[in-house]
Amino acid sequence: MRTAFLPLLLTAWLCASAPATAADPPPAAIPPGEAGAKAALESSPRHHEWIDLAPADGAGKLGLFVAYPERKDKAPVVLLIHEIYGLTDWVRAVADRLAADGFIAIAPDMLTGLGPGGGGTEKFASRDDVVRAVRELTPAQVTAALDAAGRYGRSLPAATGKLATIGFCWGGTQSFRYATVRPGLGAAVVYYGTSPELPALADLVAPVLGLYGEDDARVNATVGPAEAKAKELGKTFLAATYPGAGHGFLRAQDGRDGANLAASLKAWPATVEFLRRHIE
Repeated sequence: MRTAFLPLLLTAWLCASAPATAADPPPAAIPPGEAGAKAALESSPRHHEWIDLAPADGAGKLGLFVAYPERKDKAPVVLLIHEIYGLTDWVRAVADRLAADGFIAIAPDMLTGLGPGGGGTEKFASRDDVVRAVRELTPAQVTAALDAAGRYGRSLPAATGKLATIGFCWGGTQSFRYATVRPGLGAAVVYYGTSPELPALADLVAPVLGLYGEDDARVNATVGPAEAKAKELGKTFLAATYPGAGHGFLRAQDGRDGANLAASLKAWPATVEFLRRHIE
């Protein structure tokens, strides 16, 4: 089973070991770092929408940010699962970059209705308050929200019906977990999120790509055992670890003396290649 993914696995290994070079994509071809997110959104030519879903099938009301690609044919859908910091401008800018790469990108606000006055992420008084609220979300709540967002995405006239997830930090953990509970998912990408408990990997329903910073021992301690267990089970889990990069490298691209940017320049093309391989 893993033989079919050998070209990508080799790509992942090469990406993990090589520094950024002139052959890497320019920064404009990857999502912006946090500091450039708002400007990227304001200058984007792509169509963006805010959607409010009514409660259904175990999910509460749910706010979605949707970014559409500019293409003549139908597109696959990618659900973006935000960091522990909630649905920020940076997450929306990543969604816009995914749309630039040809996907319908949908970013649900997992804190919809949980903020002051029944609002979402934007209504919390501080980032610390957002972090506390995200940590209180249960797996059942997250699964219900992703199911609702996925149903919406697949129902869009411009969608092919194929679906993947991509998550960052806390959202990376959820992206991997969702791939063990939701049949029909086409692929999952994990940016520096912890791996599921090993028994859960028996239920893995989609190929998973994991992208990690070398200096992130808390997360990385879960990667090797998951790789070994996935191999034992005949499941597909590909992992790349980038030298010198830290946790959150795609958002904090100006950190760690260039290592985070170098990691981002490798990781994002690997992400797009993986998604195109599995859901285009």
